[in-house]
Amino acid sequence: MTSNAYKQSYGERAKRHSNPAAKQLLETMERKKTNLCVSVDTVMASDFLAIIDAIGPYTCLVKTHIDILEDFEYSIIERLEALAKKHDFLIFEDRKFADIGNTVALQYSAGVHKIAKWSHITNAHPVPGPSIVRGLASVGLPLQRGLLLLAEMSTAGTLAKDTYTEEAVAGQGSDEDFLILTPGVGLEEKGDGMGQQYRTPHEVVLDSGCDVIIVGRGIYGKNLADVDAIAARAERYMTEGWAAYLKRISS
Repeated sequence: MTSNAYKQSYGERAKRHSNPAAKQLLETMERKKTNLCVSVDTVMASDFLAIIDAIGPYTCLVKTHIDILEDFEYSIIERLEALAKKHDFLIFEDRKFADIGNTVALQYSAGVHKIAKWSHITNAHPVPGPSIVRGLASVGLPLQRGLLLLAEMSTAGTLAKDTYTEEAVAGQGSDEDFLILTPGVGLEEKGDGMGQQYRTPHEVVLDSGCDVIIVGRGIYGKNLADVDAIAARAERYMTEGWAAYLKRISS
C-alpha cells in the first residue's frame, strides 16, 4: 500500500485500481461496510456451507482451503458460488502455490478443484521467483482474477520475515496500490498453542495499515453447529474492523 492509499477510503481506491479483482473487492468492502474476511477451515461440506451462509452478511471475502474437505464434490463449488451471490462476497482460495510457473499454472487451472474457475483471488509464495507470478497470471488474468503474494506469515518461528519480506515487497514495485490482507486476527486470544499468533483489528488496521482482516477460529470456534453464535461473532469482528478503518482514514 502506498502512503496515499493509507488515508483514502476503499471507494476512492476502487475508482483508480487497475486490477479487476482488487477493484471488485474494494467496491464490495465499501458497499457492505466490512473489511472482514472469514477463513472457513472445516473438513465436512455441511459445516463449511452452513458457516458460510451464517457469516455471509458480515464479510467481504470468504477464505477457503478446498482441499481439506473430506467429502468434496464439484457441486459444493456451485453451492459456494450461490452463497457468494446471495450474500455479496468474493471467494479467496488459500492455495499458497509454491512451484515453477508451468506447474502452478496447471495446479491453478486443472485437477479436481479447478481453482481459477471459481476463486476470485488466490495466493502464492514468492520464493520461486518471478516465474510463479507469470505462470499464475497466464491463467488468472484472462479470467480477471487476483493474486496475493505471501510476504510474511503469522506463525511463530516463520522464516518469511525481515529481508525475505522486504525483498518480496520490493520486487513488486513501490508505486502500486497493493491490498494488504492480514491473518492471525483475534479479539481475545493471543495464540493457539500451535504457533499461531494473534493481533487485534486495531493493531493490524490502524497500526500496520492492513486493508482486510482475516479471522477463522475466533469466529466459528469449536461448536460448528451453533450458527447463531458464529454469526454474532462475525458481526462483532466486522464492527471492530470497520471502526479501526474509519479511525485510520479520519485521523
